[in-house]
Amino acid sequence: MIINNKENNKDKRHSRIPNEHPVRHSLLSEALGEVSSARHIPSFGGAWGGFNSVILAAGDFPTHVLPLRILRTANNLIVCDGALKNLLEYEIEPTAVVGDGDSLPEELKQRYAHIYHHISEQEFNDLTKATLFARSHLKMDASTHTRPRFCYLGATGKREDHTLGNISLMLYYYRQLSIAPLMLTDYGWFVPASGTNTFSSFAGQQVSIFNASCKELSSEGLKWDIYPFAEIWQGTLNEALSTSFTIHADGDYLIYRTHRNI
Repeated sequence: MIINNKENNKDKRHSRIPNEHPVRHSLLSEALGEVSSARHIPSFGGAWGGFNSVILAAGDFPTHVLPLRILRTANNLIVCDGALKNLLEYEIEPTAVVGDGDSLPEELKQRYAHIYHHISEQEFNDLTKATLFARSHLKMDASTHTRPRFCYLGATGKREDHTLGNISLMLYYYRQLSIAPLMLTDYGWFVPASGTNTFSSFAGQQVSIFNASCKELSSEGLKWDIYPFAEIWQGTLNEALSTSFTIHADGDYLIYRTHRNI
């Protein structure tokens, strides 16, 4: 239950992970909007940024204002070891560093030994290792069955197989780890969903839907009605018509939405 807080890294003390991570910034809510759910998805609108953990992967380092602001304001920033060097160039301190150490220079291993968590097994990639580490250090609210909110940054770019794997892991984390993951990029964001949900949007927003297990799938508020796609590409390049759209489904799916131009 105890890991290092980034503010205490220099003197190597430990502190408890808080249950909430309040980030308040109108630009975030305007750009990303709010997700309202008929079932499982938490709201990322008015409470946008209420992440229990932010995880930085070793893909392309974010350059967009939204992920950079989240990096700078995150209380619980878990960093895959391959991303640490780039993070430090922005003078941002992590809460914990997780990985097998292969891509971490010896100097940084020594410098961050007090918050470095070496995990050598090869069944999972570093993104999942960081997720499992963060998940194991969170206190769950069993009475409300609230899914902890995780934000993933730097998880795309570089090798395409890594990108596809990381995107698909959002559904795995949602199903198997019972968390509410959001993967944020410089262009938009992915969230997994299940059943019927209404998503906030803006007219002209580009939307893609990736079917995972739905035999029934339809929509309201999109330019082209959707159906139970059999191929990954079939649900891409749709468009929101107004300030919200609704997905009706009997299974799981992944939603991608683009940022508003800001």
